[in-house]
Amino acid sequence: VQLQASGGGLVQAGGSLRLSCAASGRTFSNYVMGWFRQAPGKEREFVAGISPSGGDTYYGDSVKGRFTISKDNAKNTVYLQMNSLKPEDTAVYYCAAPRSEWEYSDYVPPRDFGSWGRGTQVTVSS
Repeated sequence: VQLQASGGGLVQAGGSLRLSCAASGRTFSNYVMGWFRQAPGKEREFVAGISPSGGDTYYGDSVKGRFTISKDNAKNTVYLQMNSLKPEDTAVYYCAAPRSEWEYSDYVPPRDFGSWGRGTQVTVSS
């Protein structure tokens, strides 16, 4: 699977950004998709996941209530709407897909995402 994230940039605290990730190389509608982020000097952190149909979502504790993940199966694209951004949200954001054995699963544990796209930088100024 090939993944390409876009939409990052510089925003002031309290602002919003919408990230997009285009996927190719597998049947997009059969898989959970996710977003992760990595800040300088820190480990990669799970941000959000979404079921194949888009009907179920799950989030990391640090973004609950502020970020929303969605997907458009017709466009093979997953989105991350980020509101009320904080300086601590500054990171490189990556979209991710699970290994092929997770096809048709409605949930994938964060540790079982195995494919990563090129990230997009999000910088939140105070």
